[in-house]
Amino acid sequence: MLQKSFFVLKLALSFLGFFLSLWIIVPAASTLWLPLSVGAPEVSLWLMVLNAIAILLFLLSKRTTVSLILIGCSTLALLLSSWPLIQLTSTISTAETAMQQGLGPDYLNSISPTQKNQFRPHPFLYLDAFRGIPLQKVRKRSIPTFAQPEGVPLSLEIYQPQQPGSYPGIVAIYGGAWQRGGPTANRAFNRYIAAQGYVVWAIDYRHAPNYRFPKQLEDVQTALDYIQNHASEYETDPEKLVLVGRSAGAHLAMLTAYTNKNPQIRGVVNYYGPVDLTAGYNNPPVPDPIDTRSLLEDFIGGTPQQFPDQYRQASPLNLVTQTVPPTLLIYGSRDHIVEAQYGQKLHQRLQETKSPSVFIEIPWADHSFDSVFNGASSQLAIYYAERFIAWSLSQ
Repeated sequence: MLQKSFFVLKLALSFLGFFLSLWIIVPAASTLWLPLSVGAPEVSLWLMVLNAIAILLFLLSKRTTVSLILIGCSTLALLLSSWPLIQLTSTISTAETAMQQGLGPDYLNSISPTQKNQFRPHPFLYLDAFRGIPLQKVRKRSIPTFAQPEGVPLSLEIYQPQQPGSYPGIVAIYGGAWQRGGPTANRAFNRYIAAQGYVVWAIDYRHAPNYRFPKQLEDVQTALDYIQNHASEYETDPEKLVLVGRSAGAHLAMLTAYTNKNPQIRGVVNYYGPVDLTAGYNNPPVPDPIDTRSLLEDFIGGTPQQFPDQYRQASPLNLVTQTVPPTLLIYGSRDHIVEAQYGQKLHQRLQETKSPSVFIEIPWADHSFDSVFNGASSQLAIYYAERFIAWSLSQ
């Protein structure tokens, strides 16, 4: 009985490791499988350990045809789970080159030594992958309603350093396909970056399909006006702001930063944001787990054929006709929601207009990779985002 239970345990470990490791290379065909496609590469170290244990248990047991087959499956799973780490060194090297090309070879020299001492020492730390990224204490405040456009209450979450003072502001805009989410998203990142000497304003906006573009953009501007009017109350330097957005939030961040209305915006950090809505509609990804066309129709109100002007106005790519604030673009090669090719396309347009731009592509990453905060992709993104933000505010 004990021997049978031990075999079932080995079988379960082998199957689990193999199944989860497959999602490091298999794209999600629907929203049901997205958590696996997003999460598997980010917990690859854990999967390596799981697969190694499964192999070891079989090697310590009596050899049978079944056990040899399962050893083969677990070995393949171990190779799959090693794939992100195999690519890590070359990815870091490419990202370093992109930072130097986009910001200048000596870009770190413009950042104060005190601030540099707070940065993460390396793009990926094995210890943090297991224990989590350490977070320092910050002051956190919630504002249930900072505005009520058309009767819809919009809220704020504010993260401040422990030590009172005057700090640059980070405006964090959450993602969620313009349809869901709230300022409580990305708390770990907001806490982390606030502890480095910033006031983080996590803002809110109205959701589609009940409220369509440009309502969301109007709400971002309303939030910026609120920040300007209450900057001293919350220890924020109103002339030094950086926008940080994810997915739909990155889209709104870019639209806001690429206009002339907000000269106080010194930079924008774009985590996998849409940049060309017309192209995204006409050429949806394959597979298309979130039904891109349906989401865009809900956001804009119809197709590009019906509303060509709205699609153009809602595409950050079309706003880059002159120099705009510095932009950091971070995309995943496995993203089948917002493909990395669009980030590359925006990067090229920014370069053409002499706008400082850095494009970082993470080969193993899917959309929303930073939902695993201590994962390999998130660690890498944080490492370069904190340096980019500090550099942007020092210019």
